[in-house]
Amino acid sequence: MTHKPSEEEIARADRDVTRQEMAETLDALAHKLDVRSRAAERVDATIDQATAKIARTMPSPAAETFRSGALAVRSKPVPVFAAVFGVVVLLRLLARRRRARRRP
Repeated sequence: MTHKPSEEEIARADRDVTRQEMAETLDALAHKLDVRSRAAERVDATIDQATAKIARTMPSPAAETFRSGALAVRSKPVPVFAAVFGVVVLLRLLARRRRARRRP
C-alpha cells in the first residue's frame, strides 16, 4: 500500500519549490544588476580570447606575456592610463618641437 501525501505535505512541497524558484530568480536578477561583475566577466573573456589568438599565431611566451600584462592593466588601470597619457603628451611635445625646428 502506498502512502498518499496529505494536503499539508503537498502544500509544504509546493512552498519549498516556490522558494527555490524565487531564490533562483532573485540570484539571476542580482547578477543582471551587478554591472561591475558582468563587465569584469566580459574583460576576462576578452583577455582569454586574445590570449588564445596570440598563442595560435606567435610562440607561447608571447601569449603568456600578453596575458600577464593584460591582467596587470586590469588590476590597476589608473597608473597604466596615466603612463600612456604621459607618453602621448611627451610624443606630441617632441613632434611640435621637431616641426618648429624644420621651419625657417
